Amino acid sequence: MENVYLPFEKPLVELSNRIQALKELPNSEDYKTEILRLEKTANRLKEQLYTNLTPYQKVQIARHIKRPYTLDYLKIWQAEFIELHGDRHYADDSAIIGGFATIDDKKLMLIGHQKGRTLQERTFRNFAMANPEGYRKALRLMKLAEKMRLPVLCMVDTPGAYPGIGAEERGQAEAIAVNLREMALIKVPIIISVIGEGGSGGALGIGVGNRILMLEHSIYSVISPEGCAAILFRDQAKVEDSANALKLTAQSLLKLGVIDEIIAEPLGGAHNDWQTTADNLKKSILKNLKHLSHLEGSVLSKQRIDKFLSMGEFSEPYL
Repeated sequence: MENVYLPFEKPLVELSNRIQALKELPNSEDYKTEILRLEKTANRLKEQLYTNLTPYQKVQIARHIKRPYTLDYLKIWQAEFIELHGDRHYADDSAIIGGFATIDDKKLMLIGHQKGRTLQERTFRNFAMANPEGYRKALRLMKLAEKMRLPVLCMVDTPGAYPGIGAEERGQAEAIAVNLREMALIKVPIIISVIGEGGSGGALGIGVGNRILMLEHSIYSVISPEGCAAILFRDQAKVEDSANALKLTAQSLLKLGVIDEIIAEPLGGAHNDWQTTADNLKKSILKNLKHLSHLEGSVLSKQRIDKFLSMGEFSEPYL
């Protein structure tokens, strides 16, 4: 796939094009010094851009078409994966995948949203927007993991649950609500990793865990900035203001106590270096699983419940 640049990366595009043009000249060796100078300038500019990102720029990175998805991580980790299908009520939902996985000899139940890159893949995966049967499948697999005493890893990357008429008729809100209740009570460790977009109830439907991890440039929010701008401001020009107000970045959510850990991405974002991102993510997941593995089921459940009940609490001094 060709390089895909984001709007705020325009200065990098110009430099990259100049470098590429010099490299393609028949006498490119004569320009070696100039090429090296331009490459150093490009690296400095990239570092400057990515250390001063706005919330909406992070939204754009989280949605990048070349960002690795759940199945990409499994492939990079060379994980054994046996996919399981269906909710045993209605159908299978390809927006959420799940099954037994082995990562570095650690056996677990892996559940994750799966986006697509080509039009055919996106249509098949419904752009990672799950129907009720996707959440019911996820819960079925979590209950199976509980019976087999396997930890659960959920990888979140969705714009939100599918808002279609059929999804509502089949009980979209009820399916997500049941998952919230049941995930709180499951007696095995649950790790949540937000790897791209964490959108609304679609993310929370597989998002109740003992540890919530976020990649550095991922987002997690009750609504998209575009949706917020449309509903609150009735003006799409307010999308950046909405992103600022939503506190949807990993850095903001860590300060607010919503998440537990930020996982570093390579300079330029996860889409520029899948291997480093996957290594960092795996290291964090295995570390947190090891920390939780000695806790009893009742303790894990109580920890999860206390964690989510405490969110949103604040105090202010009496006047």
